[in-house]
Amino acid sequence: MTTAPSLRERKKERTRQALIDTALALFGEHGFGGVTLDEVCAEVEVSKRTFFRYFTGKEAVAMAPLEDMWRAFLDGLETCPADGRPLLDLLESVLLTALDRVADGTWASRALRSYRLLQVTPSMDAHGLHFCEDTLRSVLEILHRRLDLPDDARPRLAGDMLVAAWRHALGGWAAEADDPPSVADLAARVREAMAALPGSLTLPATARAL
Repeated sequence: MTTAPSLRERKKERTRQALIDTALALFGEHGFGGVTLDEVCAEVEVSKRTFFRYFTGKEAVAMAPLEDMWRAFLDGLETCPADGRPLLDLLESVLLTALDRVADGTWASRALRSYRLLQVTPSMDAHGLHFCEDTLRSVLEILHRRLDLPDDARPRLAGDMLVAAWRHALGGWAAEADDPPSVADLAARVREAMAALPGSLTLPATARAL
């Protein structure tokens, strides 16, 4: 049985979400470089010390919606059934479950703003690449601890392909998102991208006819 969050935990989550929403709104209005951490904290009426209990800096708060999905993915990977299915199928299932888990009524809008800000902010892009590499290392640690996998390149390449499919799906979703954006549409794009992976491995490199 899952224990309901305490009042203290609910207050902490409200503060965290207020920091995310406020930061994304300010960054969207003034640009990432046009907003200081002090201004974000002042808007939420918390100290910088409180801010750093939740986030390591401006990049982390701006990337939080997308990073939360990947943290939910890691949690799901710890408990998903090891039922012998192909590893990529397992990873896709855990990813879609994680997406459903974080997708409350406002997550899609926050994720969309975060992604679009990422596209025009080099420091966020660098932060995202570092987070991605850390996440993939965690994925491999969990997989090798829980599953009987070979000690070769294939598990890492499976993780890389999952991330590539996610990025492709997310980019297409962000470019064509409805108002309000739909998590169901994002999930469908993830499925399409994952389904395209086998064909990409055998796609012939045929010369174009002149």
